[in-house]
Amino acid sequence: MPTLNWIGKEKIVNHDKDVPFRLMRKNKKYSLGNSENLILEGDNLEALKALMPFYYGKIKCIYIDPPYNTGNEKWVYNDKVNSPKIKEWLGKVVGPEGDDLCRHDKWLCMMYPRLKLLKELLSDDGAIFISIDDNEHCNLKMAMDEIFGLENFIANIIWEKSDSPKMDVKLFSENHDFIMVYSKSFKDFSLNKKITKEIPAHYNKIDAKNRVYYLKPLRVMGGNISESLYFPMIAPDGVKVFPLEPDGTKSCWRWSRGKVENEKERIEWVRGSKGWVPYFKIYADSRKEEQPFTIWKHDEVGSNRTSKNEIRKIFRGTIFETPKPTALIKKIINLSTINGDIVLDSFAGSGTTAHVVLDLNKEDGGNRKFILVEMEKNIAKNITAERVKRVAKGYSYKKNGGEAVKVLGLGGGFEYVELGEPLFDKDGTINKTVSFEDMARYVYFTETRTNLEKKNIKGNYLGEFGSSHYFLLFKGIDKNILDRKFLKELKGKSGRKVIYADKCLLDDDVLERNQIVFKQIPYQVKVY
Repeated sequence: MPTLNWIGKEKIVNHDKDVPFRLMRKNKKYSLGNSENLILEGDNLEALKALMPFYYGKIKCIYIDPPYNTGNEKWVYNDKVNSPKIKEWLGKVVGPEGDDLCRHDKWLCMMYPRLKLLKELLSDDGAIFISIDDNEHCNLKMAMDEIFGLENFIANIIWEKSDSPKMDVKLFSENHDFIMVYSKSFKDFSLNKKITKEIPAHYNKIDAKNRVYYLKPLRVMGGNISESLYFPMIAPDGVKVFPLEPDGTKSCWRWSRGKVENEKERIEWVRGSKGWVPYFKIYADSRKEEQPFTIWKHDEVGSNRTSKNEIRKIFRGTIFETPKPTALIKKIINLSTINGDIVLDSFAGSGTTAHVVLDLNKEDGGNRKFILVEMEKNIAKNITAERVKRVAKGYSYKKNGGEAVKVLGLGGGFEYVELGEPLFDKDGTINKTVSFEDMARYVYFTETRTNLEKKNIKGNYLGEFGSSHYFLLFKGIDKNILDRKFLKELKGKSGRKVIYADKCLLDDDVLERNQIVFKQIPYQVKVY
């Protein structure tokens, strides 16, 4: 398979492993109640890493709308890889040569480690949807083939984002964006296809059992002739009818002799100008699955004009220039999730994804959950979180004529979370502010690659995974000691026992006899 290369790739290809694990801290001031929904403020690379012990392999649908790398500096959400934060990050990770990278190199350096972490968060039956335009479409496709695997490519959707021509262009008036779709595992992923009870108009007949159907000629219309399918059928008047073209040349039937005999009730004879003609009935299925197309029209999922009107109503003015229409995100979530699933958007912007999740839950009484990540502090607090608050609680706007319109709230809430201090400080020791629960989640995750539920923590015992039991002693300076007194807590736990502590006062033979694996904090705490 062809591989994608760019300046800086060797520095960035495994950078996701070097990203420090940071703790998450709730900010009650910007939260809306207590909820499993999250709006996380912070660099999305560090944010994705921080989410791992909680959501590894749990996200059913990821939608991201990353910078298109157009070089446009006028928008609130700067669509440019030369933004100060990205330049600072490139300087630290790529080094001095980062200053010489072209914007496409910078974009790939920025996206690659984020895509790797997103894949790890995705469930085996989940999918990722990525909005992009021509500036980076080809680069993104090759990067995704490399990270997710070519075999997991699902579709390249074309979204008609504009419903009117641009009058200031020299050549073509561009009116589409792409939405690239990949699964975590092609064999495990399936779409929620729309079930419709509408019957197409050409099903224009009803039989004696009230079944709706239409007729199709039993004779093959062109194509290769099969001698086994050339035989006479007996018309209602007893005349033998052969499958012949209008000019009299030989053709054949669609059905074999055996099928004609076995499915006589589906054959209907129609009298034509040249005699009797056999047709067969095709019945309508009232629960027909609609296959989704890869071209999504603006009148179905909205356009840029639609999304701007939506944001104007919520904020009573234009506060964000590049939102996506709610109908577009709703189609994505409907196709890829069911009730109770988690949706992640790590380039949250105006918060459309959260808006849609709350809207869908209101429609069907569901319990879908969302996680949003927004890097820009002012956008996260004043636009992302504020929009979700308004649509959850209700808001009002004025029509052009001045008439006030009140929009009822969708309900729901979220916890506003900020990235806190790193788990390890610059000297490699555990940060003093780390709580027992923080350390427990991290240790259990790095050992098992599964998430630890708070309710499952029983004192120092974190739980069992596979054939091993996991313990953590982490309750203050000079208190995390594995000694004979602690052996009492191991009663009833057969098999291997992994115990994290600062010190161990047990002899090797005691450890071996009790099947204990001692791991010293902080030196043997894995860096994920």
